[in-house]
Amino acid sequence: MKKLQKFAAGAIFGALMGTMAIPATPVFAETPPDMLVIANRIDDITTLDPAESFEFAGSDVIRNVYGRLVNFDPLDLDKGYEPDLAESWAVSEDGRTITFNIREGVKFHSGNPVTAEDVEFSLRRVITLAKTPSFILTQFGFTPENVGETIVADGNTLKITTDKKYATSFVLNCLTATVGGIVDKKQVMENEKNGDLGNEWLKTNSAGSGAYKVVSWKPSESVTLQSNDDFYLGAPAMKRVIVRHIQESATQRLLLEKGDIDVARNLNPEDVAGISGKEGIEVDSELRGRLMYVSLNQNHPVLSNPKVVEAIKYLIDYKGMQDSFLNGQYTIHQSFLPKTYLGAIDDKPYTLDVEKAKALLKEAGVENLEVEAGVREAQERVEIAQSLQNTFGQAGIKLNITIGTGKQTLTRYRARDLDVYIGAWGPDYPDPQTNAGTFAYNPDNSEEAKATGLLAWRNAWNPGDLTAKTEAAVIEGDRDVRKKMYEDIQHEFQAKAPFAVMFQKIEQTGRWSNVKNLNLGGAITAVAYWPVTK
Repeated sequence: MKKLQKFAAGAIFGALMGTMAIPATPVFAETPPDMLVIANRIDDITTLDPAESFEFAGSDVIRNVYGRLVNFDPLDLDKGYEPDLAESWAVSEDGRTITFNIREGVKFHSGNPVTAEDVEFSLRRVITLAKTPSFILTQFGFTPENVGETIVADGNTLKITTDKKYATSFVLNCLTATVGGIVDKKQVMENEKNGDLGNEWLKTNSAGSGAYKVVSWKPSESVTLQSNDDFYLGAPAMKRVIVRHIQESATQRLLLEKGDIDVARNLNPEDVAGISGKEGIEVDSELRGRLMYVSLNQNHPVLSNPKVVEAIKYLIDYKGMQDSFLNGQYTIHQSFLPKTYLGAIDDKPYTLDVEKAKALLKEAGVENLEVEAGVREAQERVEIAQSLQNTFGQAGIKLNITIGTGKQTLTRYRARDLDVYIGAWGPDYPDPQTNAGTFAYNPDNSEEAKATGLLAWRNAWNPGDLTAKTEAAVIEGDRDVRKKMYEDIQHEFQAKAPFAVMFQKIEQTGRWSNVKNLNLGGAITAVAYWPVTK
């Protein structure tokens, strides 16, 4: 609350957003009818380059600025991917080459036409720059050395050739990710410095063909987007979108109630309860892809005992946490694929059962166990850790909690230096392989492998036959068969993995009721502003 004056006053708003008293009769938000103003935590943005961005808030910006070969309809996410800058595609008989026909008549914000050459440049650029999210494309065998032959524009078509046959849906789903954003080659190369392919310039500027272009980004303060009236799907009703960095839930709530913002995205359960039922304000609950889980280091001589692993899964108060401090913001979910993903299952085989856990620990010959749990300094995660400390203690397990920054905790986790890890995981792209390939896949469990991107490796767990089953699922071309394969993998995973997946995120958003068609992207993508109306 003490920062309210700083947040409420700024160059973005000036006289436009003066402080207003709450009227006796509720009215719609007092922001302009063609402007959408959102409060969100956006201090994680480090770059706006689609080849480099790998943060939640950055994905929100890029989703609205850059077209992709394939994308999602924000008003009907259940349809799955659909044509975007590619109006159609064909797959070769051997399943390795996809030929995309590029949509004609689409222009970048600069006025330059979108061509197959731009698509070629954009995808090759991801591989060449080799920034953090490039693995989403390099997993198909693309390298800086071979992109000249594997990603090729020819007239109005683009061909990509993978190193082996994969499920076409897997490839297309990956192309909907942030790294699939198509940039304006001419404009980017005009701003290249020292062979960086325009990376430094694109950190703070945009060169897309999407519904919006970036006007400004002020780190940890705001992002301002201006509509692209030549957007091929039609000019957006919201001519300007302003996302303000507001850290505190209470401040977001106050600004929403006053009408200074249209949408508040980071409200805690108390503030959600505070605005619920207020005339003119609505609360949306949208299921997202982030999972909360507990994992056990299999290098630990006791935590590697299957009976102990099973016992711990019965020492978690799933329902108690869901119905108290996580109320409305997480739902019980016990498998590694989020709901809405192909192959997701809704099985919940574990509940809090201290007596059963005690019996399993007795069978394992374990008593007076003491272990360390690492957790990031975030309110709901610390509260989860405290709940676990309580229920573990009821079965004779002493859980010592070490709280650290995200960097501190993740550094130790990635080094296999924690007995127990309590944290979250969000999908990198909207395909089941995104989570199967990290929770249930670990081809080399040796210390030398240093496969820190794999959660199975971080926990020193050899998934056995699940690695081969995961490899088989990713190349299966029949959608129904592939779905069943991931379901089977998860059932086996639930029974034996040293992971207890506990919850799936529900994002609760407060908004003025005149704001329509705001979709945050569900579990598979980011927010879309272009369908929004008031």
